[in-house]
Amino acid sequence: MKILLAEDDSRIAQLLTEALANQHYLVDIAPDGEKGREFANSFTYDLLILDVTLPKLDGINLCRQMRSQGCRTPIMMLTARDTADDKVTGLDAGADDYMIKPYNLQELLARIRALLRRGDNPFSALMEWGVLRVDPNTCQVTYAEQLLQLTPKEYSLIELLIRAGRRVTSRNQIIDNLWSFEEPPTEDAVKALVKRLRQKLKATGAPDDFITTAYGFGYHLADKS
Repeated sequence: MKILLAEDDSRIAQLLTEALANQHYLVDIAPDGEKGREFANSFTYDLLILDVTLPKLDGINLCRQMRSQGCRTPIMMLTARDTADDKVTGLDAGADDYMIKPYNLQELLARIRALLRRGDNPFSALMEWGVLRVDPNTCQVTYAEQLLQLTPKEYSLIELLIRAGRRVTSRNQIIDNLWSFEEPPTEDAVKALVKRLRQKLKATGAPDDFITTAYGFGYHLADKS
């Protein structure tokens, strides 16, 4: 899952990004509201986390603009402003949640998980494809009841593929979902990632073509056995 963090305090942004990465989230950091708007309009995110007092374009107005454009992505506001009126302003602008700085990190992570579970959002549901099981709540993957030891990117790739099922996932879709804007992959990075994941699946009994290559298009999972 991919998150946009619009935060002008580099120390806070780095600490929060590390915490989110430990939960297998991919994070793009925008240092101001205008860059946040540019990112949000250019890439697909599962959650927007906006600081209220952003330079160039504050978080409240950025939230309003995104909602006015029809953006339905969950939005969380972060701010040091702790009055009831400030919270009402943020929620009225279209935010789904509002946390006061300094915040408890574990509470923040729990609220993020709650936002991703809301409505018809299926992000936390256990997924199965034949004997493959992917649990987004624990980030555990098993094949024929054998646990796979995956890196964060390997986990993110298998989650992306199981969500797509038989639909082909293109190389560009993999890059957009697994790499941040600031760390574009090398030309062979996607192929190498797929190869490593195939090897780990094969070690648990999966067939060689469990991740099938659609030449010139991308990858998809083989038919359920």
